[in-house]
Amino acid sequence: MDSPGRSPGSDSNNENWELTKTSSISSRSDRERRHSSSASSSSNSANRDSSPGSNGRRTRPSVTSIASSLPTVREMHDRRTSSQSSLPVPCLPQHPSLTSTATSEETVVSSKKVLTNFQKVAGRDPEIEARRLRKLSPCNSEYLIQKGIYNRLMNWDDTSYSCLQNQVLGLFLKSRRRPTLPSKDELIGLARHYYPARADLKVQVCDFGLGRAERTEITLGQIEEYWQAKPDWVDVRWIHAPLGLGLTHSSVEDIFLHDGQPGREFENVGASGWPYVETEVLNIRSHKDFQEMRDVYMILSRLTELEEDLDQCSWKNDENSSLQSDVSWRADHLAMPANYWSLVLSDMPWQLSEGLAMGIRGVTEGLQPISRQIGQQTLCNHPFYTNCHMVRNIFRCFHRSDGILLTLSPMAGVNYLDQKLSQHLSEPANAIFDNENASAPGYVFSAFADQGTSTWHRRTVEWFLTYLITEVGVTPHAHRQGFNAPDLNLAYQAVINDLKRRRYAPWRKDETVRLVRDYLACVDELTTVKLICQKQVDLFKGMQQDIRKFEQEDNRARRTPDYPQGESMHERIKWALAMVKSRHDTFERLLIDAKQSMEALFQLRSIEQNELAIVSDSQNKAVLIFTGVTIVFLPLSFFTSYYGMNLSTFVNTPRTEGHFWKVCGSVALFIVLVVTLGASRHWLKQMWRSRRRVKHHHDMV
Repeated sequence: MDSPGRSPGSDSNNENWELTKTSSISSRSDRERRHSSSASSSSNSANRDSSPGSNGRRTRPSVTSIASSLPTVREMHDRRTSSQSSLPVPCLPQHPSLTSTATSEETVVSSKKVLTNFQKVAGRDPEIEARRLRKLSPCNSEYLIQKGIYNRLMNWDDTSYSCLQNQVLGLFLKSRRRPTLPSKDELIGLARHYYPARADLKVQVCDFGLGRAERTEITLGQIEEYWQAKPDWVDVRWIHAPLGLGLTHSSVEDIFLHDGQPGREFENVGASGWPYVETEVLNIRSHKDFQEMRDVYMILSRLTELEEDLDQCSWKNDENSSLQSDVSWRADHLAMPANYWSLVLSDMPWQLSEGLAMGIRGVTEGLQPISRQIGQQTLCNHPFYTNCHMVRNIFRCFHRSDGILLTLSPMAGVNYLDQKLSQHLSEPANAIFDNENASAPGYVFSAFADQGTSTWHRRTVEWFLTYLITEVGVTPHAHRQGFNAPDLNLAYQAVINDLKRRRYAPWRKDETVRLVRDYLACVDELTTVKLICQKQVDLFKGMQQDIRKFEQEDNRARRTPDYPQGESMHERIKWALAMVKSRHDTFERLLIDAKQSMEALFQLRSIEQNELAIVSDSQNKAVLIFTGVTIVFLPLSFFTSYYGMNLSTFVNTPRTEGHFWKVCGSVALFIVLVVTLGASRHWLKQMWRSRRRVKHHHDMV
């Protein structure tokens, strides 16, 4: 019979309610049973403690009393089943900070919710990825063609300094002949593939407006047209040109600042008179591609038959009104050549070992190639970074009051560490901007591609400059992809641990020398990274002071934020400063660890040398005794054998003693000569290689 006020269709609810009530009653009865058992055991203990003969000592409860207070497995299972069937599933909040209102003792987070939040960080749109790969297909085909030409060029160059034996054998054997040099057109195409002509460099123009963003790809030969003015709907226009320090870089920035009024100056950033924002960025390049760039530059730059054609194509497609003439004037003023190879030299990345570039102001202080061959970094000893080479590039920002921002940097490496790092490194360098999962500038555009400036705290060029420089300056890292790859500090920590392990390996020839070289290379790399991080800390501290001044000026002028909920410049700088400080401290600890480990290696090898010296001293005494005995008896043996010979007594032997010395003396001299050459073969090879190296360097100069 249904009770009043209850519908007949609520039987299932009634059953759930009865089950919940039953389970709660059973749970309450269990708790009461445990409490009563505990109380009884406590009272018994108290009675025992108060009884005579206890001496005030507290007795240990029995195993039976403890077991009776614990729930059985069946009770735990029934309780869990009843609670899951009776209680409704709570609605999870969208942010972890909102979970503080939960009243239950234990908060259960759905796995689906966690994965959904993680996909916001590391998820990739398959359609966008497939579209990007299809766009790279022609570039990959072009790369394979140029790779074949590069291999032929290397085969030709490797035989340029072949020994005389191969040159003589080449006259008779086809396999020993020198390969032919690729044609002139092929070499020009190879040079322009690795080092594009200045007028053909790809430049990205990104326009941001309210709820709208567009990106246009132009060439450097059209850049002046795009910084003259911007459309009315555009709040900020960002022009990114892949130019390094050099004549073209200096001319572009001067013309840009001359064509408009400068923006609000960051007075605490840069040197006096140069208030632009500048940082040095670490990025990951393919070791193989980096070596190919050096090979092409060092080989083709000394072929004089290519100079005229390459110089003509440098500004062939230039449509600017004053860029080419400004570069020529600047070259004459600084007494620098303005040919093809001197202009494209700025595209070459800097190695960690090629000095510190922060503070460079003039174009004459740019990079000069130190050597053609680049060695493997100790970072490559980590399995994840096998074919990687960490390089440095300058990143400069120039902004004007009309809302146009110009950034100049030849950075073409990977900024975001990812499990697909090898795939990112295999992509063409001129298409890295399209890969938002690898490029920091590409990610910055994609972050505002849908909403434009709608989410900007202030729709100004200073806000966007702050966002861009903080995003680029804290790279490389694995934060954007959810830490699915080892960060640089973890990789170097593994490298240092491996060096420590090699200290206790069994002795092998030249192993200590190789180990010390690896230690020195690791210390040099860590020192350079730490100093760059220190420069970045100083940069963000200076920008923090300037941003405080900007905010004070805005408050006095009563300029309210365009989107108060957005991330302010101060918050952005604070985040970036914490990032680079943490990295600086981490690499400082790694550097101290590496130096202490190297000092321990020297102490260990010193102890080993002392022990070997003691052992060798005892061996030397034994050799001394043996030598003394030999000195006494060797002359006696010689004279006894010599004066004991009588060749004339032999039958049918017309030979004399002089014939004996002619034969035996020649044989002995030949044996001594062979043994001497064999003992000094390493020294002869080293001397021959040094002579070839000096000759090769003289030809390149």
